[in-house]
Amino acid sequence: MNKSLLMIGLAVLLSACGEKTEKVAEAPAEAPKAAEQATAPAQQAAALAVDKAVLAEEAKAAVQALGSTLKGELEAAMKAGGPVEAMGICHTKAPEIAKAVSTEKGLQVSRVSLKNRNPDMGVANEWQTKVLNDFETKKAAGEDPATLVHAEVVGSEFRFMKAIPTAAVCLNCHGTDLSPAVTAKLSELYPNDKAVGYKEGDLRGAFVVVKNLVQ
Repeated sequence: MNKSLLMIGLAVLLSACGEKTEKVAEAPAEAPKAAEQATAPAQQAAALAVDKAVLAEEAKAAVQALGSTLKGELEAAMKAGGPVEAMGICHTKAPEIAKAVSTEKGLQVSRVSLKNRNPDMGVANEWQTKVLNDFETKKAAGEDPATLVHAEVVGSEFRFMKAIPTAAVCLNCHGTDLSPAVTAKLSELYPNDKAVGYKEGDLRGAFVVVKNLVQ
């Protein structure tokens, strides 16, 4: 009888020791998993930051391509026939240049404004209007308009905008004191034109670059 009780006691004691040993062995296995869960958001955030920076550089290159090509065309037109000739370039060539750059870069590149000239193009949508208003606020606070940029990822879409300051040469077609010839041409090409009344340094709009990140 005593021998039986002793055997049962030993079995219970060994069983209890086995449970403690098993629990201690499991603890280290869960620690790496917890560490992975803690570092995963940080790694994702770092990857997103790198991607966003790369995308912003791509967008800047696209804006530079559109801006420099359009500027060259306008300067040549100004020399050939003055502001009226330049308006013809804006009317016909600007959309073609934007389309060509978009195709070459694999991005959607355009220009928008709160006071658009072409009723079929350049009309800012909701998020673009918000950014343009933000640019205006920053300019009013003393920031250089030439440095104003915006970049964000919303869902599967990368969005980039760069402000367009009004240069002195732009006032020939966008200023407050337009020649009769320019006024007549504007009435012909853009009967509902809103893009006038600017002064040098005003924000005339922005370049927009959009990329769908889901291919």
